[in-house]
Amino acid sequence: MPNSSWFSHRIVCGAIIKSYGLLLYLCLISNISSPYFHTSTMAILLHRVIVTYLSLMFSREWQRRGVLAYMLWPFSQLFSSISALRRFMYAHGWIKTHHISVPVVVVGNITVGGTGKTPTVIALIDALRDAAFIPGVVSRGYGARILQPTEVNLASTPALTGDEPLLIARRTGVPVWVCQDRVAAARALVQAHREIDVIISDDGLQHYRLVRDIELVVFDYRLAGNKFLLPAGPLREPLSRTRDATLINYSNRHSLPLWPSIFTFALKPTDAWHLDNPDLRRPLVQFAGKRVLAAAGIGAPERFFETLRAIGLVLETRPLPDHYNFDKNLFVTDIADAILITEKDAVKCELWHDPRIWAVPVDAILDPRLIALIVEKLRGHSSD
Repeated sequence: MPNSSWFSHRIVCGAIIKSYGLLLYLCLISNISSPYFHTSTMAILLHRVIVTYLSLMFSREWQRRGVLAYMLWPFSQLFSSISALRRFMYAHGWIKTHHISVPVVVVGNITVGGTGKTPTVIALIDALRDAAFIPGVVSRGYGARILQPTEVNLASTPALTGDEPLLIARRTGVPVWVCQDRVAAARALVQAHREIDVIISDDGLQHYRLVRDIELVVFDYRLAGNKFLLPAGPLREPLSRTRDATLINYSNRHSLPLWPSIFTFALKPTDAWHLDNPDLRRPLVQFAGKRVLAAAGIGAPERFFETLRAIGLVLETRPLPDHYNFDKNLFVTDIADAILITEKDAVKCELWHDPRIWAVPVDAILDPRLIALIVEKLRGHSSD
């Protein structure tokens, strides 16, 4: 029977392999977002398989403080020091920051992966319009192949502007500008649309060059994971980071952490719409009893699957990497009566003409107290 030393060596070796895997994962996800990343079809396929596997593996590892986390902890301290120095240099004017002529609200996260930011941005746009504001949006546009500030329109493609900005523009109709330099995007936005009186930055919490008036930090059910910074944990910045409000997509209020200014919000699915005919809608309960395949290329695909299961659907699931490309129909050989995908993924599948595919919109239900807080701060800014 193997002795305890054998098990110890096995654990350490496994942690070392995962450590190298994590470094590979961080390199891969940085490369896939680059407009200059080109390779063969086989290499692209291999790239996606590796990213899918590693993203799922490390999302689990980052929820606990195992051997891998402690082995990577020294690197987290280095990451923390570099991040702190960067914040210090911006805060003390050593690196120039830029003010925009209208207030800026940043909706972002301090963890790796999706947390429900895009539905939150859409809901915030609707709430601000109800409060008589005229919002516009700026975004980096994950994977966007543009170098200059560009306005998203109905003819834009996900490859050009990114999937999330395109979804926001289509859902809300507000001006959305995309650029890797959010300062340039914000300036272009207010120059082109002088009626805009508030800018919402989709993500960009760590883009300190753009001075912001309100910061909203979004978490999902995973919260802060093991509370370690990258690469030992999922945090990009310490939990102690100041912010105006913390939004948590979390159903159990009694298990909320003792963080300041917490507001919960819910993600509510609405009627699915047909990929070939968006005017054709169907309540999700009508898919009960059918062979349903659910696929999601978002930061937390399991969140999407659980939402569908809560309605009573029995699913075959296919988790995919966040911002998955969907350049080809990967469901051709699947046997299913219906295929349910996220609305963010749907903008990349419009040319497939697969009659089985339905997109599931998700609405964020924000706390009225949060809306009141934001509106009060914005009106206070206007009176200054």
